[in-house]
Amino acid sequence: MEEITPVFKVSELNKGIKELLENSFNEIWVEGEISGLKESSLGHVYFDLKDENSLISCVFFKWAVSKCKFEIKNGLLVKVRAIVTIYDKQSKYQLQIRELISLSAGPLQLAFEQLKDKLKKEGLFDEDRKRKIPSFPAKIAVVTSPTGAAIRDILSILKRRCPNINILLYPVKVQGEGSAEEIAMAIKELNENFDDIEVMLVGRGGGSMEDLWAFNEEIVARAIASSKIPVISCVGHETDFTIADFVADLRAPTPSAAAELVAANNEDILKHLVQIEKRLLQSLRINYEKILSRFLRFVDSRFFKNPYSLIEDKAIFIDDLCDRLWRAVDIKSEKIYSKLKLQSEKLKNLSPYFPLKKGYSLVKKGDIAIRDSSQLRIGDELTIVFNKGEAMTEVKKIKEDL
Repeated sequence: MEEITPVFKVSELNKGIKELLENSFNEIWVEGEISGLKESSLGHVYFDLKDENSLISCVFFKWAVSKCKFEIKNGLLVKVRAIVTIYDKQSKYQLQIRELISLSAGPLQLAFEQLKDKLKKEGLFDEDRKRKIPSFPAKIAVVTSPTGAAIRDILSILKRRCPNINILLYPVKVQGEGSAEEIAMAIKELNENFDDIEVMLVGRGGGSMEDLWAFNEEIVARAIASSKIPVISCVGHETDFTIADFVADLRAPTPSAAAELVAANNEDILKHLVQIEKRLLQSLRINYEKILSRFLRFVDSRFFKNPYSLIEDKAIFIDDLCDRLWRAVDIKSEKIYSKLKLQSEKLKNLSPYFPLKKGYSLVKKGDIAIRDSSQLRIGDELTIVFNKGEAMTEVKKIKEDL
């Protein structure tokens, strides 16, 4: 009897291969370099994992991506925990990733470096945007855990160094889920509701990188950068650095150091005041000696001994000026008088009455001087003007030609 060879539908074959692959390669670890990275609109991430000889497609679903602390980038050398499966629609086998670990750095360190680089490029670490911490604040706020060692150290140092300072504690979680959001909200609310706070301390005591991670979150960094109140970060120990330290207006190596920075010791203040007093007295003495020297020179001056000395010279100068002015006026007047006299003589010579002195007469008909017989008519009454006196006459006869 002939053996019958089974015939599979495509979907049946793909299903069988999928089961075989998933059963044979259940929860394996694969390492390689990420390339061809793409993110879907739903938040799923697709990429190829490759080595020097080949590559394999990978899918990293959104719910698994959310657990990854760092940004997934092309060129990153990683190790992934995954199952081998097949995508039925395309008969394409791929890795379905459950966990992704960076081989170039730990996941937290990588996330730290990526965020640090991002915020630095935005200018959040620039010194010129940071504000000066006030020297003698009257009121400060502390954002930290109410039960941790940090708040105890801060309160102890402030009480010893500056007992009159006003302290407002804003209690928050400093590690674990939701801690970053609480810290950011505390910074925001202190800025919005407390205008009298002059400086803010944000931090916690020491711990592992995981313990301090809330202060490496972007939401906390941006809250500090947006704060109108100057912020001193004080996270962990002296060797611990967080993103908050780079963004804050001032970084204190520990919470205790922050307390010492924000509140000067009363004894130090007193010493400082004594030094200021000495410099002030010295400055007053120097100014007094300068003023005294000027006063003595003034008392010994000619003006102080004879106040009229200032106007005597001026009076002589004015007298001399007046003399010169009058002399100039006399000379000018004489010239004007001579010129006027000359013009007057010329004017007299031009007068129609000047020839009468020589025996001539002036004949007028009314107000009109007669120069030609043609101006006359028989019977016209004329006035004859002599050098002395006048005579009236009547025209009897006219001769036009001599």
